[in-house]
Amino acid sequence: IAEVSDIIVNPIDQAIFLDVDFKGAVREAIDNRIPEFTYTEANGETVDYTIVRVNMTYNIKRETPTELIRMYENPSADHWLGLDNNGMDLFTRLMYGGRISLLVGFVVIFIEVFIGIIIGGISGFFGGVVDTALMRFVDLFNSIPFYPMVLIFGSVMDALEVEPMVRIFLLMAILGLLGWTGVARLVRGQILSLREQDFMVATEATGIRTSRRIFKHLVPNVMPLMIVYASSGLGGIIITEATLGFLGLGIKYPLASWGSIINTASDAFVMTNYWFMWIPAGMLILLTVLGFNYVGDGLRDAYDPKMKR
Repeated sequence: IAEVSDIIVNPIDQAIFLDVDFKGAVREAIDNRIPEFTYTEANGETVDYTIVRVNMTYNIKRETPTELIRMYENPSADHWLGLDNNGMDLFTRLMYGGRISLLVGFVVIFIEVFIGIIIGGISGFFGGVVDTALMRFVDLFNSIPFYPMVLIFGSVMDALEVEPMVRIFLLMAILGLLGWTGVARLVRGQILSLREQDFMVATEATGIRTSRRIFKHLVPNVMPLMIVYASSGLGGIIITEATLGFLGLGIKYPLASWGSIINTASDAFVMTNYWFMWIPAGMLILLTVLGFNYVGDGLRDAYDPKMKR
């Protein structure tokens, strides 16, 4: 088949094949100075084309709708809490974010209690020079500004582009190492009063070694207080992690925590128009912290001798 014309019709990409009928429809539309025309494809699909002239070149265009990502979609039956700015289901993100937020809280409080019991136990039991040296060491840690140091570590991890999973463990270690001093002082004070009790005099008289006297007889008597402290402190750790996540220095995408989810509310447009992006995460933080505080209050009342009659 041959066609004679002064108009050459070529595809913009050589991988695209244009049949003779389509080329003829294009030439006819150009000759008749028609800005739009309709062509029926071989599969029966009817497509509308637009002709745009640029100097002596005619560009043939068609609308091709392509859905790349669904963002900021309102809650629906398919997505109970809608979709976020990355097109991810918010309900699922909240569930996974809760696991990470609670993991950070439990691990950090464990690190604080573990280090605090060791330092406070040794300091309170031996007293004298050992007590003075360890308390000055605690004072040294207390003089380190907490939030500036955490912000510096977060910025350093951003600069080094630390992997999100590695970042979680580093964040837990940093929070734990900076927060154990309160536990150490609390344990020291309790052991200073307990070491003069009769049962401790008995352990010394029976010749039990020092490490066993500290960790088998003194520390178990401090554990009820530590349980109360840990349950009350969990809420504070979760809030700290949420604060760092809101500032963009906590858990990084694609991982999620409740704080990093709330970070989207830093955009005023999102905060005012897409309530489902930040209110559910904020409510979960509120309920979780409130729950741990109630548990801490209940344990404190249960272990308080004055409450027992």
